[in-house]
Parts: sequence; structure tokens; C-alpha cells
Amino acid sequence: MSLQSDLGKVKGLGSSKSGTSHWWAQRVSALALIPLTLWFVYSAMKFIGMDLFAFRAWLNEPGSVLLLSLFLIALFYHMQLGLQVVIEDYVHGEKNKIFLLLINKFAAVLFAISSLVAIIQIAYGG
Repeated sequence: MSLQSDLGKVKGLGSSKSGTSHWWAQRVSALALIPLTLWFVYSAMKFIGMDLFAFRAWLNEPGSVLLLSLFLIALFYHMQLGLQVVIEDYVHGEKNKIFLLLINKFAAVLFAISSLVAIIQIAYGG
């Protein structure tokens, strides 16, 4: 028989990881994606039926490069956070979980860097 209260018994139990900061990061990235996605869809609809030169001219504008870069960074960051939760919750076996978490982070960084390099090459004629 313990003299501890029920609250005292459960304090300190549970996840000692960074759940709150992860939750906030996912919400902030989702909020950032709302206006960026609306801007992206609106911008993409303008280019239906246009050629690469029109797209390149649009992308040469500093605002377009900046917003498209922010959109892609936020998108891949949000993707990585969401997949991390799925992997942590549904993958069993510590080795598999660690491996998939590393692949997830690596893929998100690779996709973001590849996208940014492609934007720079298209915009500035690389």
C-alpha cells in the first residue's frame, strides 16, 4: 500500500520526448501552408496552357521565387512531421522505427533541396 496520491503516482510517467513542441510545429506549419497553398493554386491556374518562357518570366520576379520557396519548405517540413507521427505510432521494432525516421528526415531534406535547386535553375537560367 502506497501513501502517494493518484496524481503523484502518474506524475512523471508518459512520454518524456518533445511532444508539445512537435505538436506546435505541425500546427504552425499547417497554418503557414494555408495562405501559401492558396497562392500556389491561384498562381498555377494562371499558367494552364502557357509555355515555359511565361513560367520562367513569372519565376524571375523576386516575390514568386520567395513565396514558392517558402511554400515548398513548409510543405516538406509539414510532410516530415506528419510521417514522423505515423512512423512513431504504427511501426513496431526499435530498429525499423529508427531506420524509417532517418529515411523520413533524409527524404524531406533531399526533396526540399532538390526543389530549391530546381527553382533557382529555372528562374535564373542555370
